[in-house]
Amino acid sequence: MFSNFLIGLREGLEASLVVCILIAYLVKTGNRNKLVPIWIGVGIAIVVSLAFGAGLEFGSQEMTFKAQEALGGSLSIVSVGLVTWMVFWMRRTARHLKTELHGKLDAALAMGTGALVATALLAVGREGLETSLFVWRAVHAADDGWHPMIGALLGIAAAVVLGWLFYRGALKINLSKFFTWTGGMLVIVAAGVLAYGVHDLQEAEFIGGLHNQAFDISATIPPDSWYGTLLKGTFNFQPDPTVLQITVWALYLIPTLALFLAPVGFGRSVGATDQKARKATDEKPEADSAGDGARDGDGAVGDGERLHDGARRAGSGTGGNQV
Repeated sequence: MFSNFLIGLREGLEASLVVCILIAYLVKTGNRNKLVPIWIGVGIAIVVSLAFGAGLEFGSQEMTFKAQEALGGSLSIVSVGLVTWMVFWMRRTARHLKTELHGKLDAALAMGTGALVATALLAVGREGLETSLFVWRAVHAADDGWHPMIGALLGIAAAVVLGWLFYRGALKINLSKFFTWTGGMLVIVAAGVLAYGVHDLQEAEFIGGLHNQAFDISATIPPDSWYGTLLKGTFNFQPDPTVLQITVWALYLIPTLALFLAPVGFGRSVGATDQKARKATDEKPEADSAGDGARDGDGAVGDGERLHDGARRAGSGTGGNQV
């Protein structure tokens, strides 16, 4: 339930911030009459997201067990890819999100009502589709009734309230730290979803190794205990994973979390420093040559001035003798 609350809160807050930025910009620029297309786009995005989730749920019920497992495992991998892309995208562009949205909105205003609807639809719809896919996968992985769905709805409701408070100026929060902490937790959750997706593909006999278990601690952490249920619902924990599940989990979690927690622009800053150092090294001989040339030029100017003064004195002396 907690993992789905986190998904709903994170994705919902991103969508809420996008809507708040769009509305605030239209109000401040005197385009309050253009708010209706924005709300139409938001409404369409919500309907499409709900329809997508319903299609996944009811469409999968008509499949055989192996087909369901294959679909679930494949969508788990897709959802992990989307969530990973989302957390890195927000980490990289959060500080420029407002400027980017303002530019898109200016272009949409120039194009007309349809463009405004499309802008809101695309901005909110992406978050909605990601949420539907990830929550659907988490609901089936947790096997805990409607609790995961309730958690996601509570997270979305909290995100809407936070977005409204941000718009009213009644609440301020360090969004950079918020997205960093929630993004890190989502990477951990995504690692569990990925491992569970691999297990689904093993049960569908798409990949082997289903009976090659890494360990079995079911006696220590029973799956039907309250703490076993909590771990499974939060991190998709499995007390008897296969070797392949553990391998995939570690290969995803360790490098992804390390890259996510690294300072923003770490790789680019190192490269830029090396380029500056090389550029300075290359430019130094040129500067020295230019300095030598300048010094030679100064010497030539000084010699020319001395020759000019000598000629002037010589001319003066000759003129005095003639007079």
